[in-house]
Amino acid sequence: MSGNQVRLQAIEQITNRAPKEVALTEPLSKIWATDVFNFQKMEEALSKSAFKAIKKTVQTGKALDAATADIVAAAMKDWALSKGAKFFSHVFYPMTNATAEKHDAFILTNSDGAAINEFTGTLLIKGEPDGSSFPNGSLRMTNAARGYTAWDPTSPAYIQQTANGATLMIPSVFMSWTGEALDKKIPLLRSNSAMNEAAQKVLSLMGETEIADLNSSCGPEQEYFLVDENFANARPDLLLAGRTLFGASPAKGQQFDDHYFGAIPARVQVFMQDFEDKLYKLGIPAKTHHNEVAPGQFEIAPYYGAANVGADQQQLLMTTMKQTAKEHGFLCLLHEKPFAGINGSGKHVNWSVGNSTQGNLLDPGKTPHSNLQFLLFCGAVIRGVHKYGPLLRAVIATASNDHRLGANEAPPAIMSVYLGDQLEKVFEDIKAGKLTGSTDGGEMDLGLAQILNFDRDPGDRNRTSPFAFTGNRFEFRAVGSSQSVSGPLVAMNTMLADSLNWIADKLEVALAKQDQTAAVISVLKELMEEHGNAVFGGDGYSSEWHKAAVEERGLLNIPTTADALPHFMSENIVGLFERTGVLSPVELESRYEVYAEQYNLTIEVESKLVADIAKTKIYPAAIAYLSELTHASVSVADLGIELDTTITKEVAEHTNGLLAAVTKLEAEVTKHDFADAEAHMRHSADTLIPLMVEVRTHADALELLVADELWPLPKYQEMLFIK
Repeated sequence: MSGNQVRLQAIEQITNRAPKEVALTEPLSKIWATDVFNFQKMEEALSKSAFKAIKKTVQTGKALDAATADIVAAAMKDWALSKGAKFFSHVFYPMTNATAEKHDAFILTNSDGAAINEFTGTLLIKGEPDGSSFPNGSLRMTNAARGYTAWDPTSPAYIQQTANGATLMIPSVFMSWTGEALDKKIPLLRSNSAMNEAAQKVLSLMGETEIADLNSSCGPEQEYFLVDENFANARPDLLLAGRTLFGASPAKGQQFDDHYFGAIPARVQVFMQDFEDKLYKLGIPAKTHHNEVAPGQFEIAPYYGAANVGADQQQLLMTTMKQTAKEHGFLCLLHEKPFAGINGSGKHVNWSVGNSTQGNLLDPGKTPHSNLQFLLFCGAVIRGVHKYGPLLRAVIATASNDHRLGANEAPPAIMSVYLGDQLEKVFEDIKAGKLTGSTDGGEMDLGLAQILNFDRDPGDRNRTSPFAFTGNRFEFRAVGSSQSVSGPLVAMNTMLADSLNWIADKLEVALAKQDQTAAVISVLKELMEEHGNAVFGGDGYSSEWHKAAVEERGLLNIPTTADALPHFMSENIVGLFERTGVLSPVELESRYEVYAEQYNLTIEVESKLVADIAKTKIYPAAIAYLSELTHASVSVADLGIELDTTITKEVAEHTNGLLAAVTKLEAEVTKHDFADAEAHMRHSADTLIPLMVEVRTHADALELLVADELWPLPKYQEMLFIK
């Protein structure tokens, strides 16, 4: 079947497609966390002493003894078997942004040849997947394949339900035989520990005597696109690259703003309800869903939770979303920019720190100017963003996220902090050496009796800021939709730990000379004098800000992944991770190597796809249309009629231009003799990407010229508006 026939058949199949029939949604109380081995189930299944021990481990990080691990393993196995599980898996998160799992059966044969179920504490604590094929950034030679997974009891085990059965999934860390972190969870746990240690110092200096362990929390807002599987199957670029490498903008896109928060299409609503029921069974608190700005784009946001558990749940959410979408005849696209010319997708990570005794330390309260603990922690964030802005840019750097950063739907590639009018004034006063007070937002009064008045927030929101304060937390808005949130969380926790350590050292000296309020103001005054340039409340998209940020404030504009990743190896960032114990220099270098390789491989795959699709689908369609046009011209010329050949010439020019650009691209994509990873990235960014754009420019022009019935690829206007 020719390309255009596949496209036309897809349109026909979709026209009368109805939503999938699913069972009515059950009450939340009946399905919540039914597939999670949480505290409630552990308390029912374990002895009092064993439950007390595992609960202490989860809440404080205290080591669990082997005997208790055996008891927990037996109870976990019995629970899993009661849910129909025959297999268990140590699920882990390698440096690929993906989730990895190796399934083992609950089975052992005895001397009589009978099969019995077995699962001991030893099997729970440690697994051994073959680590040779996971990217490790030269931490190990190819022949050094051994890798270990180790149970992380702070994140609950759960049952993964599929059409083929159930599997007990055990959240784990992943390391090499020599002990280096090969995953995203170990650095996250270390960063939280470093942040907790530093925060304890500051709180102790502030006179707190009862201080529970601190934890960071996150709530990632996940944006995504849905495309009908019939269209997706006719688009090799969507299937293999996750984005459309070709496609002319439709006459109607998002310019009317009629999709944002609009009525959710019936077919999508059914998908969402089915998907969220699955999340609830897994204990994932899906809180909000709605249409996003672009047609075909949607968002789901969970409630906030502990960062480590939240990161695991975010990975599970993405997996469940893709699987459920497939059941409903969709392809779920998590690429940051699957369609050119309309908004891409991000994953805004809401982040805060707190504990059970002091509460949320990023909550300013009603009078933030007098909340000294909040001011210290907020100041620590400001210092971190200013001092380690390149790190924040590097941890959200991918080939796919480069397409949206700096565009009109995503924050710019300059790292700054938005505080809002109220807090910005407070910190400006501190910089001036005074603390005069703070204003609130006042009352919202519309002058309508039937509309109740309410308290307005003390500051507006700023969607152009990459790192914005939103009331009681910071929102890292630049994270990409396909990314693991662990990398950004590691960066935020670690920069906070470093800044809190700096504050503790300064505060200890100041307190020996001044009262507490004066000491805090003096420390924060010094902090703002050195790092206040990171605070910006204006339009982050404006050219004036881009110029002022670099020329007047000394901030870095880091537009691409090729520019961002080398900052991992800067002395400033290597020292940060080494001081805090989060990543050794070798572990950090391995991440740089892995992420650089992923970037180059992504561009290489896209380049090959561009050349292949251009030559085998678009070029033949253009030639076929040229043949029709020239044949028509000859035929009418025989009748003494002269046709305008403008379109014929345009098609010919773009066809020749397409083929010439493909030839150049194919020559460049074969080059691999580079001095190092950075040189390879520069070739990808400076040579391959512009050549792909050149090919696409000709192809998209041809899409608007070639007869519709000849065009081989589903068009934007067909894919974006869900039926």
